[in-house]
Amino acid sequence: MPTANYQQRKGWVATYFDRTAAEAWAKLTSDSPVSRIRETVRAGREEMRATLLDWLPADMTGMRLFDAGCGTGLLSVEAARRGAEVVAIDLSPTLIGVAKERVPAELAARIDFRSGDMLDSSIGRFDYTVAMDSVIHYDTPDAVKIIAQLASRTDRGVLFTFAPRTPLLMAMHYAGKFFPRGDRGPSIVPVAEEALVAHIAATPELAGWSPGRTRRILTGFYKSQALELRRS
Repeated sequence: MPTANYQQRKGWVATYFDRTAAEAWAKLTSDSPVSRIRETVRAGREEMRATLLDWLPADMTGMRLFDAGCGTGLLSVEAARRGAEVVAIDLSPTLIGVAKERVPAELAARIDFRSGDMLDSSIGRFDYTVAMDSVIHYDTPDAVKIIAQLASRTDRGVLFTFAPRTPLLMAMHYAGKFFPRGDRGPSIVPVAEEALVAHIAATPELAGWSPGRTRRILTGFYKSQALELRRS
């Protein structure tokens, strides 16, 4: 299980996205005008979401997908369009409410939006799990434990993102300037790719899983890297 540090950070994340910045994130994931800083975040997230969707099958008929940390549900909707049955969960009831309001009527029956913990073992099993920017607030040991628990309920592939440990991102991390002062949330923890992959390889619960495709996206204030884990 993740550590007490995970539980503390999870609480910060839930408070931030459900109260402090819920309106800002709902706006960010819409077509509404945003600041230049948020424009770069929006563009980066759109590119990352497209990357993760490209790594999923084009036809997901008969497959189950778990969207862990779904936010307002943009990835869930696209997976449902491909025929997937989706369970989408987020810590923020507010963002889940936005997701339910925005889902196209013809896809609503394919997506089960829930507010809760993505590590809830009662959620069930899936063909694929996607965790887009859902573990970026946790250090490497906790992040890998989270991924291992998600993988334990996944049969084909786990796609997740992490904050790559680049010089610029480290400088931003220490300066605390990811967002303007009023919008700062829980800190994003930069992770060294080599250390992450080594930690995954050394985790017994991830035996039988191996890293696949990876892609780094650096767009203005959005800096994230996708990694695919697949059954060996």
